[in-house]
Parts: sequence; structure tokens; C-alpha cells
Amino acid sequence: MQDEDIGYQQHYKGNHRHYPTIGSNQEINKEIVCADLVLLGLTQDPEGQKALFVVFLLIYIVMMVGNLLIVMTAIVSPSPDSPMYFFVAYLSLMDAVFSTAVSPKMIVDLLCDKKTISFSACMGQHFIEHLFGGAEVFLLVAMAYDCYVAICKPLHYLIIMNQQVCILLLVVAWVGGFLYSMVQLLFVYSLPFCGPNVIDHFMCDMYPLLELACSDTCFIGLTVVANGGAMCMLIFILLLISYGVLLSSLKTHSQEGRCKALSTCNSHITVVVLFFVPSIFLYVRAVSNFPVDKSMTAVFTLITPMLNPLIYSLRNSEMKNAMKKKSGIEN
Repeated sequence: MQDEDIGYQQHYKGNHRHYPTIGSNQEINKEIVCADLVLLGLTQDPEGQKALFVVFLLIYIVMMVGNLLIVMTAIVSPSPDSPMYFFVAYLSLMDAVFSTAVSPKMIVDLLCDKKTISFSACMGQHFIEHLFGGAEVFLLVAMAYDCYVAICKPLHYLIIMNQQVCILLLVVAWVGGFLYSMVQLLFVYSLPFCGPNVIDHFMCDMYPLLELACSDTCFIGLTVVANGGAMCMLIFILLLISYGVLLSSLKTHSQEGRCKALSTCNSHITVVVLFFVPSIFLYVRAVSNFPVDKSMTAVFTLITPMLNPLIYSLRNSEMKNAMKKKSGIEN
């Protein structure tokens, strides 16, 4: 399979279109806007593509059903104003949209001989991916704060985490995600694309796009690492420390309260690890595009969004009971 992939890449890279290397960046970019970009995809092995199509289609369906079920459970819950339901519902909604921005095209392309995407669609995919990914980072921080207030200040929980505060935290998450995504988009859009039109990936991500530029992208690559990767690493470490402090504070709680808090914290920690570990792997490193990036990106955009609702429905006792009542398992 690896030899076929290399041969396929050499075929396309040997027949790529070149764009003018003179004029301003805007003039060069104008040339590539009119052309389709070629995606090499996950693999060029026909049998492998068919197998991956079936597997990823099933995973995508499970992911959508699971996340939409979480959203519906939060909507019809007897306590719709509960901060826990509020944040988990929006996390599921973000996961569903984030995965939908990438997964359907990746799945359909597995049945296509030639995988193409327009430059404008590529930029749109890149923007949406980082918008929802960035917003989810801030939302996970807000959920950690919610968990802290619930465990350390239970008597004042509903006062501190009132509806206005929850909405404010959500707005901050969206604004943070939007600003982060705009920075990423401006970095890419300002580059002069005059080289090949072949992307060695199944989606429009930052590092594969940098390889298409005909200028030195070292500075931009380092900026991306500092802007996305370093911040991601810092937030991940701070979240782990905060959850560690929370878990250590449970020693003073009753057995029942400790079990309930552990159930909530464990689900949060698991989701945080599943989200941040692939992100750190993809962006906290040397600016280069590695073959394993495709598999890790597939995990990040499809597997993790599928696992999140399973984690919250199975490990969070409050959400699990609400889903049981919704499905009629309990009276």
C-alpha cells in the first residue's frame, strides 16, 4: 500500500499545474483560486479505500446520533438551565459541526478516483475546522471552571454559575475560536501559492497548505506553533493541574458526594485528554507534514467526536440518568 501511495503522489506531483511566480501575492493567489486542489487522501489502495469508507461511514453515523442525542437530552431535561447540561450540549453540538466540516467529504472521496476541492472551499473548511476547534478549547476551560465551582463551592453553585454567566462563557468561547480561526486563515491566505496544487492529505490543514507556498514559510510555521500548539499545550497542562487539585480536594467530601464528583471529573478529564493529545501531536512539533498526520487527524475529527457522547452518557451519572428517563428505561 505504501508503494502505491508513493507512486500516486509522484504521478500527481509530476503533472501538477504551476502558477506564475511574478507579481503580488494577490495576483498569484488569484490564479490558484480558479483552480482545483488535488487531495491525495488517506490511501490510494482501492480495497483499503472501500474498507475505510464502510468503517468511517458507520463511525460518522454513530457520532452524529450520539451527539444529537446528548443535545436532545439537554433540551428536554427537567433541569434545562443546569450548567452541566448547557455546556455538554454545546460541546456535542460543536463536535457534530466540527466533524461534519471534514468527515463527509473525506468519506465520499474514498470512493473517488480523483479527489479535488476548490480553493475557496478549502479555505472555508480550514476556517470552520479551526473555528470550532478553537471554540472547543475555551469551552473545555469553561467546563473545568464549572466543575471547580460545583465541587468546591456547592452551596453557591447556582448563584455563581447562573444563566448569564454560562452564556457569557459560551460567547467568550465563540469569540476566542473566531479570533484564532481568523489568524490561521489570514496566515494561509496571505501566502503566494505558485507551486503544485497537490495536497498530501484528505483535508485542508495548516501544514499541508504551507507546503504549497512558493515562499519561505518558516516564520509562519513557527508562529502557528506558538499561536496554536504552545497555547494548546499550556491550557492542557493547566487543566490537568486544576483537575488534580479538584480530585485531591475530594478527600473532605462524603462518600456519596465523592463518587458523584469523581464521575463528573473523570468524564471531563477523559474528554480533555482525547481532545488535547491529538492537537498537541499535530501542532507542537517541527513544521512539517508527516504520513502519520493523516491517521491522527482522522482520530481528531471523527473518533474523538464519536467517543465524547459515549463518555458523558456512560461515565457521568447525572447525564446517564437523564438519558435513561428520556428513553423510558426508568419511570
